[in-house]
Amino acid sequence: MNFSELFKQSKHLCKFSPNGQFVANGVQYKLVVRDCQNLQIVNLFTCLDVIESMQWSPDSHLILCGMHKRCLIQIWSLNQSEWTCKIDEGSAGLQSVVFSPDSRHILSTAEFNLRITVWSLVNKSVSYLKYPKNLPKAIDFSPDGSYMALAERRDCKDHISILACKSWNLLKNFQVDTNDMAGMSWSSSGHILCVWDSVLDYKVLLYSLDGRPLMSYSAYDNALGVKSVVWSPSSQFLSIGSYDQMVRILNNMTWKPVARFLHSTSVDSEKVVVYKEIEKRPFAPKPLQPAPAVSNKFAIPSKYELLQGTKVNIPNITPDPEKPDPKLGIGTIAFSSDGRYLATINDNMPKVIWIWSVHKLSLSVVLIQAAPVRTIAWDPKITRLALCTGNNKIYVWTPEGCMSVDIPSEATFQVMSLEWQPQGDCIMLIGKDHMCICYFDQNK
Repeated sequence: MNFSELFKQSKHLCKFSPNGQFVANGVQYKLVVRDCQNLQIVNLFTCLDVIESMQWSPDSHLILCGMHKRCLIQIWSLNQSEWTCKIDEGSAGLQSVVFSPDSRHILSTAEFNLRITVWSLVNKSVSYLKYPKNLPKAIDFSPDGSYMALAERRDCKDHISILACKSWNLLKNFQVDTNDMAGMSWSSSGHILCVWDSVLDYKVLLYSLDGRPLMSYSAYDNALGVKSVVWSPSSQFLSIGSYDQMVRILNNMTWKPVARFLHSTSVDSEKVVVYKEIEKRPFAPKPLQPAPAVSNKFAIPSKYELLQGTKVNIPNITPDPEKPDPKLGIGTIAFSSDGRYLATINDNMPKVIWIWSVHKLSLSVVLIQAAPVRTIAWDPKITRLALCTGNNKIYVWTPEGCMSVDIPSEATFQVMSLEWQPQGDCIMLIGKDHMCICYFDQNK
């Protein structure tokens, strides 16, 4: 592994371009675009206010910056530096902003989800979408970019509108059988739309493009329900994580569970490979001995150990029932790029990553970290999982084993999140105020 120098960033605004050639990061009111290979500055743009959100266009030619406090959006072109665009939402406010799949339209959501505005960068036309539901993700584009699903709330009922992204014409509007829809997700094939209810009702629904109900699934009643839903890369499986600390895998033939992955408080290390991170606290040196050499003075050396024994106890915490949104249940689900493995995190076991074999439909590996896991991310090209825990290390797991690597830095750099380059050649490590790029040796 080779690490770049540290670069300043603010609000964790760091993103690779979809084509993998550039990396952009926001520093207060400046937007810096670098070449991904040599990290030389390619473009430097100055916005009208502090950048609060940032997104690349799907074709990697444009990049937008959202200044939510001033209700402004600025779009910059990498190929034509003289071309600029400014969008003012005015009194409606600005809650979120995204590119459309064709990279030539901007969709901005007003405050309180009052409306969604579609701005054309080609002919400057403006259109409005009414009744958007107040969700973290009220719109979702199909993987091929042909359709957009819009979650709506009309007359105290949940609806979904399917629009064609080329013409923005309404293709279908239908009511969904939910009390309070919490989210939706297109299948990887783009033919099926999955909808799930709020945490108060365990209900997962599947609809076709024309609004026909295909399936309704409920595992239990009278308890907190669905927490996360993720499709496999091939759309063959639908994984549902719930508050009962279990992941249910539904197949696309019968839409019934083919496996139930329980996250128990102990595992059998004779059947499952268990790695545990062991920290080696620096000992107090004697008067005439130098201190151990580490990358920075706050670093704590650590390594993985393979646990041997019939039973390994999993560290867990008991959530406070008096607090809302309890740290309980499966909050993170991620399939590997080839669909062979499924990584999950049970929120009341924040230090543990469970890696399941999709082929065998059984638990394969357990990683026990010394600190709660912040972010996990699969390599988009090969079977390789990267994770961080808020310290100066990056952890990488492959089917051959796992390793812990210290980030060489003179300053204190703690990795809070990470993002793979779309081609998988490198990974971006994002700290509180800085970021760096980690390059992998392609010959190994």
